[in-house]
Amino acid sequence: MIHAFNEILKAAREKGRKTIAVAVAQDIEVLTAVNGAKNLEIADAILVGDKEEIQKAAAQCGVGLDKFEIIDEKDKEAACRKAVELVSGGKAHLVMKGLVDTSVILKAVLDETIGLRTGNVLSHVAVFDVPGYDRLFYVTDAAMNIAPTLEQKKQIIENAVTVANALGNDNPMVSVLAAVEKVNPKMQATLDAAELVKMNEEGSLKGCTLGGPFALDNAVSVEAAKHKGISHPVAGHADILMVPNIESGNLLYKSMVFFARAKNAGIIVGAKAPVVLTSRADSDEAKLNSIAIGVLMASL
Repeated sequence: MIHAFNEILKAAREKGRKTIAVAVAQDIEVLTAVNGAKNLEIADAILVGDKEEIQKAAAQCGVGLDKFEIIDEKDKEAACRKAVELVSGGKAHLVMKGLVDTSVILKAVLDETIGLRTGNVLSHVAVFDVPGYDRLFYVTDAAMNIAPTLEQKKQIIENAVTVANALGNDNPMVSVLAAVEKVNPKMQATLDAAELVKMNEEGSLKGCTLGGPFALDNAVSVEAAKHKGISHPVAGHADILMVPNIESGNLLYKSMVFFARAKNAGIIVGAKAPVVLTSRADSDEAKLNSIAIGVLMASL
């Protein structure tokens, strides 16, 4: 099982080089990450966007463009559509968001005529390497589904399990997070958690061991779980942290990055191909890590 991002990069290289279609590629951090993936022999890239702006950004970060194919498309929406078409047409294996709003690239991904939709729920999975812990954490969904229903939560968990599987974790521990550890009829998150546990026990939610509701402390800390008398196998050992809604997920995501200084990556799953999607504030290292996970996902 993979425990750190340096292992993810190594595993992606061993899988064999894939091709990324970068939508609106005129972004310094994105170009730096794509260049790093090329140099590490993880992935090639087709850069779609305003060619002049791509050249300016590349000059600023010292990236040579002679090793990349560039498709000149100044309109951002059209660039996203072209990047998606490259994947749906088999010329690339994954899509990467560049300097464009998430809603614009997702519109292209979900387009019924050229897109990558499957009918499943699309969800974002963030992967974190947090100092002081011996495992990776998967946080979902911090970027797409605002207030998921019970059925959507089931599919969001299934998507996250797929990512964990790609990183060598065959039976991830899933914690359904809430503010408390007991079911409270006034707190929908706890009711959903109880239903998801039931699905897992009955076999309709497979491939993981699931527990909840758990507060964050007793999901990740054995000591905290013992202190509260919680003996569930997931307690203190969670790999996947399923958040109740986008607000809590976004707060957890950014607190890990800015307070805990965790290394991170982000990817959207549930489509026909992986979509590499990180925050515009994320570093080029986070974007490179995300590419590597996308390559592993595309290799499944």
